[in-house]
Amino acid sequence: MADFTDEDILRLERKANAIRKHVLIMIYTARSGHPGGSLSYTDIITALYFKIMNHRPNDLHWADRDRLVLSKGHAAPAYYAALAESGYFPMEELASLRKLGSRLQGHPSRSKTPGVEMSTGSLGQGLSVSNGIALAAKLDGKGHRIYCLCGDGEMESGQIWEAAMLASHFKLDNVTAFVDKNGLQIDGPTEKVMSSEPLVDKWRAFGWNVIEIDGHDMREIVTACQRADQVKGRPTIIIARTIKGKGVSFMEGSLRFHGTPPNDEELEQGLRELEGAP
Repeated sequence: MADFTDEDILRLERKANAIRKHVLIMIYTARSGHPGGSLSYTDIITALYFKIMNHRPNDLHWADRDRLVLSKGHAAPAYYAALAESGYFPMEELASLRKLGSRLQGHPSRSKTPGVEMSTGSLGQGLSVSNGIALAAKLDGKGHRIYCLCGDGEMESGQIWEAAMLASHFKLDNVTAFVDKNGLQIDGPTEKVMSSEPLVDKWRAFGWNVIEIDGHDMREIVTACQRADQVKGRPTIIIARTIKGKGVSFMEGSLRFHGTPPNDEELEQGLRELEGAP
């Protein structure tokens, strides 16, 4: 994997800022959606699509492409914005989020949206799918990687831990999973709803290579992915400490914006704040 410079980091930060603006405008226009969880993993998906992953927007079926599975499918707006910014479909299409007949539904659809590898939305399933793709790649002798983005609320799902066992058992070192650890889910703080701690120790006990990072530090994100690429015989999970609603002051750490669109004044303020970012 190529080295990266300070200029690369600044470019990624600016791209993440653009994606955050898209998220606000998309959800405002749709009057529906999940801004908080989209903004919390924006830096991660930006690093993946614009630095880490090998992919070709003009060749959707390229056999050697890296794959991304967005397990926390309700946070699709940031995913769609990254795909549009990458060139998978026209930017203007972002305004069609959640509209009838749109290719950009509330949850990602593999059959509708160019660049989407797997239809998701039922939490807890994405890692199992990622394992299947990874195992197929191993059997076919392919060298591409599979990235899976999970929410921390998903850690309450039993299927996650079944998938954790399988990936370790089959030594799926071509899997890199992320936990977007923003501490909030629809019913409240994750540690009050159902504590997942000690999360690091649990993943290690399941045989995974574990990396902890600041999920808003672009340099740490890129470095963690590079480190994961060097690990042999074990899958890697990157536990990213994030802030729900990151980048918009009144959304940061707010449970209200798990699934509430901004109103006119909030959109204006949010965009104004993002204009002042890198």
